[in-house]
Amino acid sequence: MSLHIEAKPDDIAPVVLLPGDPLRAKWIAEQFLERAVCHNQVRNALGFTGFCKGKRISVQSTGMGMPSHSIYVHELLEHYRARVLVRVGTCGSLQPHVALRDLVLASSASTDSAMNRQTFSGMTFAPTADFELLRFAYDAALKRGLRVRTGNVLTSDTFYSQDLNWWKVWAAHGVLAAEMETAALYTLCARAGARALSILTVSDHIVKGESASAEERQQTFERMIELALEVAVDHA
Repeated sequence: MSLHIEAKPDDIAPVVLLPGDPLRAKWIAEQFLERAVCHNQVRNALGFTGFCKGKRISVQSTGMGMPSHSIYVHELLEHYRARVLVRVGTCGSLQPHVALRDLVLASSASTDSAMNRQTFSGMTFAPTADFELLRFAYDAALKRGLRVRTGNVLTSDTFYSQDLNWWKVWAAHGVLAAEMETAALYTLCARAGARALSILTVSDHIVKGESASAEERQQTFERMIELALEVAVDHA
């Protein structure tokens, strides 16, 4: 048991999906896992462990932003020996060619956060995905006929920016989309020698001012979870 996860040491599988929303974690467990058991309710950060195609898989919600995400990832790595962690979440496109409902596989994550600068004494660390997970997910997405993009994303501390042009410098350098957790996930897994991948659904288009409907988000989210579980099952 850790400070924020009440599970016993063997209650959580080595392969964990990481949605931010606790109700998304519950939905994933109910819709996609067999014999799912709730392993955490502390602070309503719901977590579940069950089976998919015979492989034991866990799902743990992490909240929003790098600080919250880091707490759960740290405890999963340090207290529960998680070895493969797959973030499943949403993002906002920064590029005209990255459309609503596209999937983005984050090969790396830039950040405007001070968290990594503090860790590396002001120097810059480049958090990256596990290549085998990334390659497997990309190939699996193509086989499924999904629109998928691979590249750098921005992990930002700010959801509501006062600067309306904040995204332009990132877009000019080829960053595909903005979200709030991936840089923390990749950094912590690098330190622990674990494997990580962030699979994101484009729910908003920052350049064009577009947003997916609730129905579109749900349908695309299902496809993302199916892809993430294919990755999880193959690497469990």
